[in-house]
Amino acid sequence: MLRSTITKVGGRESQIGTIVNVSTQIAVRLPDSLVAWIDEQVAAGGRSRAAVTAKALRRYQRQLAAERDAQIYLETGGYPDLEGMHEGRVDLDLD
Repeated sequence: MLRSTITKVGGRESQIGTIVNVSTQIAVRLPDSLVAWIDEQVAAGGRSRAAVTAKALRRYQRQLAAERDAQIYLETGGYPDLEGMHEGRVDLDLD
């Protein structure tokens, strides 16, 4: 979300804004073994339980999107114009 204000400075309009992260707090029940794993991640350098959980959910969200895309690709066939694009690629850690 961007909060902004348009002001006139010297006869010219200028937009000044602040990017605001909006989040909602939720409560979930998790098995003890999963909470223990989250706590291990925090102890190993994770910022907080919330940060570890959000990171895991973002990764899962990307996985579901990739699976959906793979299914579409499987159902619609290949794209010859994209063949070979993966050669020479660089793997990036997105987390």
